[in-house]
Amino acid sequence: MKPVGRIPKLHLDKSKRTKILATVGPSTHSYEAIMSLIKSGANGIRLNCSHGTNEERTQQIKWARKASKEYGKPVAIVQDLQGPKIRLGDFEGVVPVKKGQQLTFKYGADYDKTGILPTQYDLSKKVKRGERIMLFDGKVLSTVTSVKDGMVYARADNSGVLLKRKGMNLPDTDFGGDVITKKDKEDVAYGSTQDIDYFAQSFVQTAQDVKAMRKVLNNLGSRVKLIAKIETQAALDDIENIIDEADVIMVARGDLAVEVSPEVVPIEQRRIIGLCRERAKPVIVATQMLASMTESSEPTRAEVSDVATAVIVGADCLMLSEETAAGRYPTEAVQTMKKVIKYTEQNQPVVATFTAASTHAESGRQEAISQAVVGLAEQVSAAAIVAETKSGATAIQLSSKRPAEPLVAVTSVERVANQLALVYGVKSYVRPDDKMAAHKLTDWLNKNRILKKGDVVVTASGQYPGVVGTTDTIKVRVL
Repeated sequence: MKPVGRIPKLHLDKSKRTKILATVGPSTHSYEAIMSLIKSGANGIRLNCSHGTNEERTQQIKWARKASKEYGKPVAIVQDLQGPKIRLGDFEGVVPVKKGQQLTFKYGADYDKTGILPTQYDLSKKVKRGERIMLFDGKVLSTVTSVKDGMVYARADNSGVLLKRKGMNLPDTDFGGDVITKKDKEDVAYGSTQDIDYFAQSFVQTAQDVKAMRKVLNNLGSRVKLIAKIETQAALDDIENIIDEADVIMVARGDLAVEVSPEVVPIEQRRIIGLCRERAKPVIVATQMLASMTESSEPTRAEVSDVATAVIVGADCLMLSEETAAGRYPTEAVQTMKKVIKYTEQNQPVVATFTAASTHAESGRQEAISQAVVGLAEQVSAAAIVAETKSGATAIQLSSKRPAEPLVAVTSVERVANQLALVYGVKSYVRPDDKMAAHKLTDWLNKNRILKKGDVVVTASGQYPGVVGTTDTIKVRVL
């Protein structure tokens, strides 16, 4: 069986385990730039719906798929929805703010004529007296004093300045399920017609928000997986239910730091990664991982430590935002992240230190099989674990155990292979459903010198190829 595209000549044990998701934008809006990101180590491409046009995204998707095929590497494409990102409206110049000053906000107001600050969202329908409004990424703090006739009155708690279209964070406000915006629905409708693998849902507050988005996807007939972005206090309060409902979790540290204060984020990041590993849910760490490389060719020492720490505690994937979307050194940022990941993994391997306790019969059986596979692979010093998977669930479950051995997934579904590109340690290959799929793939890996004669391989497969949830057979093979 011929591979899909070319296969980079890299032995499995030389590959990094933690994946990289790179955002495309003005700095990387070309086929050559996207190919460079992929060659440098990016496993996924993120399309940010807060910027750019659908025409640009359509072209970026085509470039990413072409580069993926040409380079011979599955690549996940993530469409990141804007969500209810609340911003100030348009006004000219800089507005100075003094501590104790009254600020007045109104949806669509004309500041030049009225002195009322315009907003792009009608806050008067949601906010209540005593709730906080944080402006300009938390630089200006204020507290709501009253709401009347469509206007929100607030007291400035510190001095600063305001600029047009700067973000507003409302950590105390309950949006009552009003998280999926009209723009989100339009962007999902567009994405459902494109070759993408994940939607990332912004400003999730509860598991019900994820269920509501899932319903939107189902109504469109979309099989795209759903990433829940954790960036509000409400999401932290309902985190376990959100993890259970979503396919993937993203720790979106930018807005989260504004909402809960920066010192809270590292602890919550570690807690969320641990919960995701217990539940076999992939987890992405995002925002400012190499922020200085937007302008500098070298990262700060603190950024290197931040990347390494995320690897050590077991994140599946690390994300680059403005570094690759609008930075001066997009390729270098990916190369730097890859270098830090590989060194960290080689010198501080991730070890699973807990066992998930599942009460669901199916997931409990799948987990038991996964533990048996990983344990057996360790005992026989396997060169690799090869898992047949239709939906990707078997590979994700095995990955959550963080095996020391390389993990190879063989699937008949190209989208699943692409989705697994963001999952820790998984190398995916697309092959037709076959009772001997794992056996044939190991022969092919041996022939192409990715594995070698004498290597021991542990395979996980099912007696009904192509049927989801039927993995029930473990074999040990010497090549």
